[in-house]
Amino acid sequence: MEEDLIGTFSNYFEQPLIDEILEVGKLMEVPAGETIMDIGQYIRSIPLLLSGAIKVLREDEEGDELLLYYLEQGETCSVTMACCMGHTKSEIRAITETDTRIIMIPVQKMEEWMSKYQGWRNYVFDSYHNRLNELLQTVDSIAFKNLDQRLVDYLKKKVEVTNDNKIRSTHQEIAYDLHTSRVVVSRLLKKLEKMKKLKLHRSYIHIIDL
Repeated sequence: MEEDLIGTFSNYFEQPLIDEILEVGKLMEVPAGETIMDIGQYIRSIPLLLSGAIKVLREDEEGDELLLYYLEQGETCSVTMACCMGHTKSEIRAITETDTRIIMIPVQKMEEWMSKYQGWRNYVFDSYHNRLNELLQTVDSIAFKNLDQRLVDYLKKKVEVTNDNKIRSTHQEIAYDLHTSRVVVSRLLKKLEKMKKLKLHRSYIHIIDL
């Protein structure tokens, strides 16, 4: 774990901070498709991603989901940090997109390290900044882009975070992430297939040229 931690976070974290993370952090290896944080839960640990990808979702009053952003190697969830500092319940759901390795940090360490380590403060502030930008992009996408373009952007990002041009999500799962219906997603995917942008298979979508 130490080698992975240094390789991933050494640009931010001082060696004494890395030593503390190794002392108090808990390594978790989570397979793809697992919910590691859910709406309504109290947050007791902060995740630091060593490898893999996690998708972060919101849910409306009717239970429909909307994909907010992905977390990738070297990142953490600023929404989780905000819940920790406010001692409030989680308002998001986090699901592993790929097999993922995470170090879980006890929440009480967050405030302690904010005053103790410049590297941790910079990391937290950068995390807030990056997540805010991604949330603004999500809002812009919903407000200003048609669903055709949102679907293409979604598929591109999926290929990027999984490093795989075969997307194994069902049409219904994609519809959940985009907050739309399966019928609409299936129609748009068939349209992209006719344009030779992708190829639909029984258990996956093969991305050719988006």
